[in-house]
Amino acid sequence: MANSNTPDTGTNTARQGVFFALGAYMIWGLAPIYFKTLAHVPALEVLAHRIMWAFLFMLVLILASGRMQQVVRAFDSPKLLLQLALAACLIGLNWFLFIWAVANDHILDASLGYYINPLLNVAIGMLFFGERLRRLQVIAVLLAVIGVAIQIITFGSVPWIALVLAGSFATYGAIRKKLPFDSLTGLWLEVILLLPFILVYFFIFANSSASNMLENTWQLNGLLVLAGVITTVPLLFFTGAAKRIRYSTLGLFQYIAPSMMFILAVLIYNEPLSADKLITFIIIWSALAIYTVDAVRTHQQVRKAAKAIRASE
Repeated sequence: MANSNTPDTGTNTARQGVFFALGAYMIWGLAPIYFKTLAHVPALEVLAHRIMWAFLFMLVLILASGRMQQVVRAFDSPKLLLQLALAACLIGLNWFLFIWAVANDHILDASLGYYINPLLNVAIGMLFFGERLRRLQVIAVLLAVIGVAIQIITFGSVPWIALVLAGSFATYGAIRKKLPFDSLTGLWLEVILLLPFILVYFFIFANSSASNMLENTWQLNGLLVLAGVITTVPLLFFTGAAKRIRYSTLGLFQYIAPSMMFILAVLIYNEPLSADKLITFIIIWSALAIYTVDAVRTHQQVRKAAKAIRASE
């Protein structure tokens, strides 16, 4: 029997990580198709279903994985709860705006937002975590700023959907980075904090044709319940990938989702690719190309250094 540390085992683990990463980002990339089918339901109601069913779905996973004690301990710390509440508000805003953007033919703007996100993460790392940027990273971030500035100054249009999506998710990630919870536990805690407000809205204020599930078709109710799965499954895939491959390698997969959104917007849903958006996209793509070259080069240097250290031992 092969030893658990054999090269074959490492290769299989890395292969599993790649499949998990592909699964996560492909689900996120195809998510607009799902939310487009619910475009007739108000975005806030879809968000309510997303939170309610995610709560129940993750409750099963929390109990099955024995994480409930971590959840209970979080409520003993007011400081942690305050940070979690801020993270919950940001991810709730991000979810709502994405649902609204898809329903109102702004998938291109959502795509742009998730293209900008990794570059914004780099800037946040420098500003709030004291991380030093390499030269190519600085160039990539400056290019992104120039791309957005050109759209605002030359064309007079502010890509606010893209900026809010990127800003809310990047800030959410920065807060979560400092919190002592794994992805599933942290997300469930955030959903718990959002749940009371969503329940009040859903049972008192929601009054659309789809708000009474007893009067809906089983197909529509099935789609609404699926919102919890759409929320949770790609996150579990992402977590599984992060445990099996390097985080720097995982980062190279993050362009899959916005690229799929871009293709869906242009080829399937016929959203107009205006000159201002196209120029901004081209500049952001150039910035991401530079960012990726830097990431690959750094990854190779780290591997070479690690091999040299092992060889000298």
